[in-house]
Amino acid sequence: MQKLLWTMTLVAGAALVGCGKKEEAAPAAPAAAAPAEAAMPELKVAIDASYEPFTYKTPDGKPTGFDVDIAEALCAEIKRKCVYVEQVWDSMIPGLLAQKYDVIISSMSITEERLQQVDFSDKYYNTPSRIVVKADTAFTDLASLKGKNIGVLKGSTQEKFAMGELKAVGVNVVPYEAQDQVYLDIKSGRLDGTVADSVEVTGGFLKKPEGQGYGFVGPVLNEPKYFGVGVGVAMRKGEDQLKQQINDAIKAIRSNGTYDSVSKKYFDFDVYGG
Repeated sequence: MQKLLWTMTLVAGAALVGCGKKEEAAPAAPAAAAPAEAAMPELKVAIDASYEPFTYKTPDGKPTGFDVDIAEALCAEIKRKCVYVEQVWDSMIPGLLAQKYDVIISSMSITEERLQQVDFSDKYYNTPSRIVVKADTAFTDLASLKGKNIGVLKGSTQEKFAMGELKAVGVNVVPYEAQDQVYLDIKSGRLDGTVADSVEVTGGFLKKPEGQGYGFVGPVLNEPKYFGVGVGVAMRKGEDQLKQQINDAIKAIRSNGTYDSVSKKYFDFDVYGG
């Protein structure tokens, strides 16, 4: 019996020694990496991921596109970590004012109307808009589109133009929450066309099978009263330090080659514009 107790004591002791070794080995190397992550403050960036090739999603759901790559480049310059917050377009500015995110980097044009609510960085690109309808549409002027159903992105500069110019000549203007929904309804026959950014509608619709048989009509659309003076980073008023940091970052990526590298991934022309 004493031998049995002695044996059990040895086994228990060995087990305790074994457990003690595991506990000593547990404190890990990952703890050293934590401060580095904590040292990189987040920049919450609002995006509308339905605007190819500027902002859209990869098949696995990851945000990508020209706007996203520019956001990453700007975050790298100002030593912040981009964290993306998806938002429907019409709620972009209200969400910014409600402090749901820090900035909007999602092809938002700098217009006088928006400047009454928010502030903007310098522009980081500038492209015109166009009207898109069936290629065989008899077009002479805007009035020749009378009776057509034209879809636009709700809250966009294109909606502002359509309401100001197309609706006045008898066009039925239909606002949508997302631009890709416009394309779905053109394909289904519920819409006759759209007013959209010329680059976005080319990549997001005209170059795809569902866009066959459609094309641009009318002049290039770039009137500042509707379309502003280029696309910038939107932020809340009074954030002068952040604005200066982002403006400096835009200048930096324009001069160090980063902007050109990003641009060439998506475009074969100067998207920065005049």
